[in-house]
Amino acid sequence: MSRIGIVTDSHSSITQDEANRLGIKILPMPFYIGGECYYEGENITRSELMEKLINQEDITTSQPSPEEVMNFWDNALEEYENILYMPLSSGLSGAYSTALILAREEKYKDRVYVVDHGRISTPLHQSILDALEMIKKGISASEIKQRLEETKQRMAIFIAVDDLKYLKRGGRISAGTAMAGQILNIKPILSLDIGILELYKKCRGLQKAKKTMIEDIRNILLNEYAEELKNGDIHLLAASSADAETTKKWVQEIEQAFPGFDVMCDYLSFGVTCHTGPGALGIGFSCRQ
Repeated sequence: MSRIGIVTDSHSSITQDEANRLGIKILPMPFYIGGECYYEGENITRSELMEKLINQEDITTSQPSPEEVMNFWDNALEEYENILYMPLSSGLSGAYSTALILAREEKYKDRVYVVDHGRISTPLHQSILDALEMIKKGISASEIKQRLEETKQRMAIFIAVDDLKYLKRGGRISAGTAMAGQILNIKPILSLDIGILELYKKCRGLQKAKKTMIEDIRNILLNEYAEELKNGDIHLLAASSADAETTKKWVQEIEQAFPGFDVMCDYLSFGVTCHTGPGALGIGFSCRQ
């Protein structure tokens, strides 16, 4: 039996193929389209989701049932002495709180460690890679949990949304704001701050939004993380719900703005994409943990 395993959910943006390569387990997140339940990465593809979003079908996000979570843990605990469970950020879903309650059951005590990492998508992906490195170094599950939670503020991600109607549909902006924004070609930039998705800035046009995000990430790094930059302890991150060609060009823009950096890019999870819609582009960073 291996010492420590990692269990996360599909909001980590880690594909099943990569999960198999890394030796981690992915709990698919459920959501509903027209009342029918779908699971990310199982019974619906990204292109099918995009089509349904564009057609304005009724889509709602959800979280796995306690039984689904416990069954997933039970299977993982057959392979590992301990597991780090890294679900969607507590600021965006009740999944963390539910898992914390379940982990208090006697059979999971001192075996399941639920991590409140404050992250989603590529930043969560990077935290999992950092956790795997700590496992290799022989660090205990409880200490890895502590380190991840203590450093959760040492990151940022901005996401530019291409079409305001998806934020309106999710109740994050009013219909009037959405209409005015469409007329004025307003592209909102959202920030992910300790797991809470908030409006950060408004820009006229997507090009301006992309330039603003790159400049603001650069300023944050230079002003607040100069020592980490000097020591090579910064991971540069990107995210997208756009098509493959647009995503590729976005990564190239980031690489040109930050020469010498490798950029890890993921597609936004289906749950996040339901709120941002197609065409969203994100940039962020994370400090090495």
